[in-house]
Amino acid sequence: MTMTLTAGIAGASGYAGGEVLRLLTQHPHIEPVTVTAHSKVGETVGSVQPHLRSLADKVFVETTAENLAGHDVVFLALPHGKSGQLASEIAALSPDTLIVDCGADHRLRDPGAWEEFYGGDFNEPWTYGVPELTVDGEKQRENLRDTKRIAAPGCNASTVSLALAPGVAANLIDPSDTVAVLAVGPSGAGKALRENLLASEIL
Repeated sequence: MTMTLTAGIAGASGYAGGEVLRLLTQHPHIEPVTVTAHSKVGETVGSVQPHLRSLADKVFVETTAENLAGHDVVFLALPHGKSGQLASEIAALSPDTLIVDCGADHRLRDPGAWEEFYGGDFNEPWTYGVPELTVDGEKQRENLRDTKRIAAPGCNASTVSLALAPGVAANLIDPSDTVAVLAVGPSGAGKALRENLLASEIL
């Protein structure tokens, strides 16, 4: 008999959270049980993510550790700087829950880099969630097997890392002397309305 794992998704009304939900609806062994969204509490998934018909009647609840603890896995799809404290609270209530942070809060090892790019409180780095990569001679796939805390990579970092990895492994590319230029749409900055992301400001 195959076991079904329960999942809680924080920030499920946003772009990243909606994509996590979409992927989970196609997973044969994970059931999205709890969906949270601070600004959409009481609304249905269908009213915010209309493409997710199988979850249309599920109702968003408040994003709290109490609502998310107790699941087999929790996905945090929150704005950068918002996952750290919540993750600590969930871990305290539910230490065996696998927590996957889709934001940047647990990606960086260097507090100085965090301050430069994001600012705010620095959080403990988690295992980087790219199984295809080898880091410090270790295959990330093996590191991911034994952890309960995973930092999901960002879209830009994934694009660059996966594209350059073969060249770095073959000593054809020096990663310390590499500049990557990417064309990115405003959806990468999340769903919140901001003046600098208006089409008239970008174009």
